Amino acid sequence: MAVQSNNQSWLAQVHETALEPDLPICDPHHHLWDARKGYVQPRYLLDEILEDMSGGHNIVSSVFIECGAMFKADGPENFRCVGETEFVNGIAAMSASGGYGRARVAATIIGTCDLRIGDAAGDVLDAQIAAGGGRFHGIRRGAFWHASPEVENHRTQPPEGLLLREDFRRGFKHLGPRKLSFEVWCSHPQIPDAVSLARAFPDTTIILDHFGGPIGIGPYKGKADEVFADWKTKIDEIAKCPNVYAKLGGLNMEVNGYDWHHKPKPPTSAELAAATRRYFDYTIEKFGPSRCMFESNFPVDKLSCSATVLWNSFKILAKGFSADEKAAMFRGTAERVYRIG
Repeated sequence: MAVQSNNQSWLAQVHETALEPDLPICDPHHHLWDARKGYVQPRYLLDEILEDMSGGHNIVSSVFIECGAMFKADGPENFRCVGETEFVNGIAAMSASGGYGRARVAATIIGTCDLRIGDAAGDVLDAQIAAGGGRFHGIRRGAFWHASPEVENHRTQPPEGLLLREDFRRGFKHLGPRKLSFEVWCSHPQIPDAVSLARAFPDTTIILDHFGGPIGIGPYKGKADEVFADWKTKIDEIAKCPNVYAKLGGLNMEVNGYDWHHKPKPPTSAELAAATRRYFDYTIEKFGPSRCMFESNFPVDKLSCSATVLWNSFKILAKGFSADEKAAMFRGTAERVYRIG
């Protein structure tokens, strides 16, 4: 039985029927964890994600993205992250049995590795691949950093300029030969660092998470137009890198500054779409549908809206696109990039 999120009664104030319920979806970005303090849903395992998927949208597959869950308690420090892949692979195997419905949860696993260990990263990546049972296809190592104490950095406390560091890049070079991708999770001022990384490793697939992290709090509070204008110039450059793909979503976190979670009622899908449309429209224009994929970022974005409302907002945003373009952004791009099927 699924455990409810801490804000379930608030979310329940807005109920919507799923739009375009037959459109197949691959959700390329969600987490799985347990006993996670500080989040609106401390427990998010198979029962919980299946409940979020049961709102009427046709989610057929998903991609797990690392979140520091279930690391091993002992053994060599660099290899403790393999515990997360083992944990998620068990849930993926349960889902693949077909006994929990059609959706294939965690059909691809994106784990982690501290690439600052340089050439030693190769052995950790090989251990991750072995633990994934054919599902491990890439890593994320959070680079999100900002000098302001009002902006919370990634949980791993990355140093400033992580993506530019020589030791990090010595580890990064081991991804490409293993056909592993890399997720860039950074703040919008750091997008040029991601551009540098993509140009240095043109044969490695890189996925830009959450639009490159436009910040709307701290020194950027009340400056949404200025942030968007600055972000556009940075997106222009990274979109020129053919090895980079863009995730469309992840704008409903506290760092983005929309403050939905402080309002008496959660937003409707129409309100979500209206508030964030310019980020979606501009990214799709620059990358093209074949390099874009809608993402839930659940349960993190559940802070602001339900899964049904979120996917409805994406379908509102995609209304003007052709059937083939929508098929790419909702499923095709993700399943191709993450090698599902």
